[in-house]
Amino acid sequence: MTDTTIAWDTYSRQRPERRPTNARGETTWFNWTQYADHGPGAELLGLPGGGRVLDLGCGKGGNAAHLAALGMDAVGVDVSPVQLSAAEERWGDTPGLELRHVDALAYLREGGAYFDAVYSVYGVVWFTDPAAVLPLVRARLRPGGTLTFSQRPPVEGCYGCQASYIPRGEDADPLVVKRWDYEPDVWDRLLRGHGFVNVRARVLAAPPGPRTVGTLIVQARV
Repeated sequence: MTDTTIAWDTYSRQRPERRPTNARGETTWFNWTQYADHGPGAELLGLPGGGRVLDLGCGKGGNAAHLAALGMDAVGVDVSPVQLSAAEERWGDTPGLELRHVDALAYLREGGAYFDAVYSVYGVVWFTDPAAVLPLVRARLRPGGTLTFSQRPPVEGCYGCQASYIPRGEDADPLVVKRWDYEPDVWDRLLRGHGFVNVRARVLAAPPGPRTVGTLIVQARV
C-alpha cells in the first residue's frame, strides 16, 4: 500500500457520509463546492443529453452516482479502497455506474474509451502536477469534450505545489499529500498551453454565513 493510498484511506475515515437526501429531498445530486446545497450542479459538464463521463478521484461516489441516475455512463476512479468500498456499498447497484480502484494517471494512460466530460471535485486535478494530468485528460476527451474541476482557491502568496496535512491523532505525525494551487488566470494559461480552449476560471463566493472561503471552479474544452 502506497503512502498516498494510506493518506486517502485515513481521510476517508474522517469524512461524514453523504446525507440520504439534500435540501430539495433528492436522493442523488451533484455538488462542486465544500458547502452543502450550494453552487451549480451537473449542468457545468454541458451534457444535457447524456454522455460518457469520468470522475477523477470519485471518493465515496455520490457525484458519479448522480450522473448515472441522469442517464450518463459514469466511470469513477479512486486510489483509496476505503473510499471505493463506501461507494460500492451505497451506489454499487446504480445502472450506468462503473467504479475502479486504480491510480488516476495509470487509468488515463491505459487508453481505450473516450469521454465527453472529465471532472474532478476537490480531487485528482488538485492533487496532481498539471504537467502530468492535463495532457492525459486531453488525450481521453472526445472533440468538444469538457474538463471541469473545483478546489479551494489558493492562499495569497502560496502558489504551485503545496502541502496538505491529514491528521492521524494526537500521537502521530500528520500524513502529507501534495496539491497544486493557482489563481484563475494561471489556470487559464496552463490549460491553454496544453491545448484546451474556451477556458473559464473563477471563484464562486461562499454562501452567506461565517465561512468566507469560496470555491475555485474551472471549465475548459478541447
